[in-house]
Amino acid sequence: MASRPVVAQVEPGYLRKLLPCTIPEDGENFQEIVDDYQKFIIPGLTNWQHPSFFGYFPVACTWEGIIGDIYAGSLFNPGFNWICSPACTELEVIVMDWAAKMFGLSENFQHSGCGGGVLQATASDSLLVAMVAARVRYVEEFPQINPSNFVIYVSSETHSLGLKNGRILGIEVRILNVEITDDFALRGNTVRKAIQEDLANGKIPFFLVATVGTTSTGAVDRIDELGAIAREYFIWLHIDAAWAGVALACPEFRNLCQLDAINDFADSFCTNFHKWGLVNWDASTLWVRNKKHVTNALDVTPAYLRPIARENVMIEMRNWKIGLGSHFRALKVWFVFRSYGVKGFQAHIRDDVALNVLFASKIMLSPILSLVSPPSLALSVFRIALPLPNLRLDQLNKLNKCWYRRLASRADIFVTHTEVGGIYCVRFAIGGQQTQAQHVLRAFEIIEQEAFAAVAGGL
Repeated sequence: MASRPVVAQVEPGYLRKLLPCTIPEDGENFQEIVDDYQKFIIPGLTNWQHPSFFGYFPVACTWEGIIGDIYAGSLFNPGFNWICSPACTELEVIVMDWAAKMFGLSENFQHSGCGGGVLQATASDSLLVAMVAARVRYVEEFPQINPSNFVIYVSSETHSLGLKNGRILGIEVRILNVEITDDFALRGNTVRKAIQEDLANGKIPFFLVATVGTTSTGAVDRIDELGAIAREYFIWLHIDAAWAGVALACPEFRNLCQLDAINDFADSFCTNFHKWGLVNWDASTLWVRNKKHVTNALDVTPAYLRPIARENVMIEMRNWKIGLGSHFRALKVWFVFRSYGVKGFQAHIRDDVALNVLFASKIMLSPILSLVSPPSLALSVFRIALPLPNLRLDQLNKLNKCWYRRLASRADIFVTHTEVGGIYCVRFAIGGQQTQAQHVLRAFEIIEQEAFAAVAGGL
C-alpha cells in the first residue's frame, strides 16, 4: 500500500475511455473481471489508507472491520424488526452501550437508562434523525406554534451537514460567526443574542448544533455555555463530534471534549467510528438522552410491520432511523471492540495525538510556517506566515494558495486546505493505522520545501 501513490494519478473521465458503453450481452469469466479491477479501478483510487494520507479526516480501516463487513455481507438481515434477526438488533444495542461506557457517557444515554444509541450510516443521518425528533418534540409540547417559523443554529465552522439537513427539512438555518480570539469556538453570548433577535421577529429557536472538533481547525464549542441557554429556551442541543468524539475513550481528553457538559446538557450525541475509530465505513453513532423523542417521531407501524407479542419488549431499530432496514453494522464494531479492547483503542488515539504534537512542534520551529490555531488532538492547521510588514492578508492568502497548489500536485502526500476567519490555510490530519513518525517527518519536509519554493516563485 505504501508503495502506491497517495493520490490517484488519472485525469477526469479516464474510466469511460477504458470501459465499454453497454453491459456485455453474455456473462464474462470472473477472472477477467478481477483482472480489469486491477487494471482499471485500482489506479483510479485515492489511497485513504496510505501512511502519508493526511487530508480531510482519516477513514478507518482494520482487518477486523473488513472481516466483520464480509460476514455481514454474507447475511441478509435488514434488521427493521427484532424478528428479522434477533442477533442483528440485540448486538447493536450491546455494542452501543459498550461504546457509551467506554466514552464516559452517562447512563442517560444508555439503553439501560431512558435513552440509548443506534448505528447510522453517517453523521448527516444522525443529525437528520435528531432534527426530526426535536421538531416532533417541540410540536407536541407547544401544539399552538407554527413550525414554519423554526430556526436551527449552527456556527460558521459547523460541518456542512447542518445547512444541508436544514434544507432537507425546509427549516431556516442561521449561521453564527465565531472568532479567532475564541479559537473558533461558538460561545454562549453569540447564541443568546441570536435567539433574542429571532424571538423578537416571531421566529422559534428549536435546534442548536454544537461541535466537538470542527472540520477546519478541530475547535470545540463551549458546550457548557450553549447547554445552559438551550435548556432555558427549550432548544434541542445536538453534539456533532463526528471526528473527535472517539477521543473520549481516553480520560485525559475528556475535559478538552467537554464530557461533563455533554452529559449535563446534550439531547443527542454523534461520533463516527469510521473516521478515527478503527471501524471501516460506514459506522456513525447516535445517542439520545430520551429514546421516546426518537421513536415518537419515527414510529410508523402498518399491519405488515406490527410486532408479535414477544417483540414488544425489544427495540425496533426501524424506529430509530430514517430508512426502514439497515446493514448489520454492529458486527464489524463488535469484531473491532473485541480485538482491540479499550486499551488498544486508547493506544490508537494516543499514538496519533503524539504524532500531531511532533508535527506541530516542527511547524512552530519553522522559519516560514506558522500555526493558525492551537493543535487539536490529531489535527494541525497552518500557513505560510512571512514577517513582512507590508504584505496584506489577501496577498498572503494568494501566496498560500499557490503553495497549496504545489502540494496538491504531488502524489507522495495528501493534505487538504480550508479558510477560517478570512485566513487561507492547510490542514494536516493524522489517523491512518499505518502512519508512523517517519511519515509525519517526511511530510513536514515536503511541506516546508514547497513553502520555500512557493515564496521564491511568488515574491
